[in-house]
Amino acid sequence: MPIFASEPFLKAVSDEYGWIGGVDESGSLRCILPFTLIREMGIRMARFRVETIPLVEGFDVEEERLFLTKAVEYLQSYSADIIIPATTNTIFRTFPVGADAAPYGSYTIDLCQPEEALWRGIDRITRQNINTAQKGGVCICSGIENLEVSYVLIRDTFRRSKLPFMSLESLKRFLIGLGENGKIMAANYRGIMHSCVLFAFSEYSAYAVYGGNIADQYQGANKLLHWEAIRFFRSTGVKRYDFVGARIDPEKGSKQDALSSFKKHLGGKLRQGYMWKYPIRPMRSLAYTLGVRVFRGGDIVDHERHKMETYRALQ
Repeated sequence: MPIFASEPFLKAVSDEYGWIGGVDESGSLRCILPFTLIREMGIRMARFRVETIPLVEGFDVEEERLFLTKAVEYLQSYSADIIIPATTNTIFRTFPVGADAAPYGSYTIDLCQPEEALWRGIDRITRQNINTAQKGGVCICSGIENLEVSYVLIRDTFRRSKLPFMSLESLKRFLIGLGENGKIMAANYRGIMHSCVLFAFSEYSAYAVYGGNIADQYQGANKLLHWEAIRFFRSTGVKRYDFVGARIDPEKGSKQDALSSFKKHLGGKLRQGYMWKYPIRPMRSLAYTLGVRVFRGGDIVDHERHKMETYRALQ
């Protein structure tokens, strides 16, 4: 199972959580979908931390669409006011009837390959950057003792993109929920942290959840960090490396385009699907919609829904 389906993690990020099961006419469990409930300003918001998890062969897209439609009905009976967009590691194959959806994806690497094949899958210039960082003395380390310095690096990286980031206490709770399945890796040069990534992992997949870099990092430091992480997780039997989140067809020259190129050049293959949200109770949902537009200019679905028509025409 993905680590985000585990009870310790769900409990760490929300006081209310659970798993919705999809059951067929014979009573057999065919899929599960973990969820959390968040209360803010009197609004009960349901959020998914990972996509639908099939438990059987042959669980197709149409069956999942029916399941998600029924899951909305279940959350309505659970007194949820709105289903907000899932966390960015979550890529749904489809969405329920009546949802507000947008195309979204993530770059992933199959770790069930020889290390030599993984290295060959990296872009030539990126391989050169990794070698430059290695020869220049960039060191990769890991450990919880790097948490506070990593937090500052990640927070400041978000700020440079004018994005909010959680508090240090919230990040600590996040890591506590992951337990032994959480890992912080950092790239240091001459005693200074130049790049860091917080990973959540299980045998199912390693997710590069949050990352940060100093503004003038040593060339190739963050690329070397990811390469060493890929090697480490492969060696421990993890099956997939997930860079977590990518916009579909980003504007050329944009920051999102640069991020996608970075992940692609490290060997990532784009996995495409959807983000979605659902207004269960229209009036309370409107309060969320207005709030997120005022404070953040909209959520990921608001920003990307205009691509839906083109994306679906290409499927």
